[in-house]
Amino acid sequence: MQVPVMDMSGKQVRTIDLPADIFEVEINTGLMHQAFVRQMANARLGTHKVKRRGEVNRTSAKWYRQKGTGRARHGSRDATQFVGGGRPKGPTPHKYTKDMPRKMRQQAIRCALSALARDNQLVFVDSLALEAPKTKAMRQVLDALVGKDGKALVLMAARNENVERSIHNLDGAHVIRVNYLNMRDLLQYGKVIVPLDALEVIQNLWGKGEK
Repeated sequence: MQVPVMDMSGKQVRTIDLPADIFEVEINTGLMHQAFVRQMANARLGTHKVKRRGEVNRTSAKWYRQKGTGRARHGSRDATQFVGGGRPKGPTPHKYTKDMPRKMRQQAIRCALSALARDNQLVFVDSLALEAPKTKAMRQVLDALVGKDGKALVLMAARNENVERSIHNLDGAHVIRVNYLNMRDLLQYGKVIVPLDALEVIQNLWGKGEK
């Protein structure tokens, strides 16, 4: 698959061939969904908690006398039907983590990249750098690459404080290191901007030569 490579002004400078083992694999939506569900489940803290009847701090004295009031018999106020009493069948802390084999996770990323390449959602740039953190300058670059006010995920091969700080101030744009590539971010944005040095990292991590 041949794709154009842009410069920061949005002009095409050349074309490159994408590796078929990453960007032209058979798209398995079920596998992508499984990887996405796993990521979202593993992000849950699972710290939700309610107090059961034996955990509320209320008096254990009998509420009112057994007979003569015309009311039902109750021994204490910590019963679940009373305000301030214990909560029945409420959540307790537990883990939501799901496991998934490494090769399946890698293939899910390949499927996502192939789907983005098929739908022309990948934008390849020869280089992406700024001399200083400038939000306005980065907005102009993104407008030239993905259209005005377009939402985009920017992949970086290594730490670049000028680019990262510039993008963090923009609504609808996000930047991550390419080695932290994940299903949620890939599927969340309309365009994914890939500098050529980030493409090399993708080939090393998700190509057939990975270990």
